[in-house]
Amino acid sequence: MSETNNLARSRRKERTGEVISDKMNKTIVVLVQRRYQHPRFKKVVTRYRKFYAHDDKGEAKLGDYVRIQETRPISKTKCWRLVEVTTKGAVAA
Repeated sequence: MSETNNLARSRRKERTGEVISDKMNKTIVVLVQRRYQHPRFKKVVTRYRKFYAHDDKGEAKLGDYVRIQETRPISKTKCWRLVEVTTKGAVAA
């Protein structure tokens, strides 16, 4: 049973981005950058998307780079959870 559970978890989407807000209780806002080549004009385009992620322990701080994973809906806007803090950001003064 645990192998099927791990297999299902491994198929969930993962994103890496920067924490732009940690002011909410147990929630962080992660800005994910995506770069791709425009199909017609062949120019590299950068797009950004904000994801609300569940941070139960409060590990992530402003400016950190984190890895988030898709999960069941936790609230109206939260359906991602924090997996790990990959890089610590600069400490705000």
